[in-house]
Amino acid sequence: MTKVELANEVAKSADLTKAKALTIVDAFFEAIKTILAKGEKIQVVGFGTFETQHRAARKGRNPQKPTEAIDIPEKTVPVFRAGKTLKEAVNPPAKGKKKK
Repeated sequence: MTKVELANEVAKSADLTKAKALTIVDAFFEAIKTILAKGEKIQVVGFGTFETQHRAARKGRNPQKPTEAIDIPEKTVPVFRAGKTLKEAVNPPAKGKKKK
């Protein structure tokens, strides 16, 4: 699904024009980028958590020359962890089994 298709779904669900929905989707993604760039975490209960993780520098292999070792620098990467409600929506529990 593309960003425009997502905006169209938002427009249908929220009874908005497609242009207004696209503006909202753009603003939402921009807000996520800005907050993560500051090193802050975004927690949406029932949906998931957006945060950053630090990856330490390490040695790796050059994919074009596997015998050659390369240095991979440290970096910070964005991470998303799905919440329980989202996980259950994507993979509903089997029917007939009790929930704990």
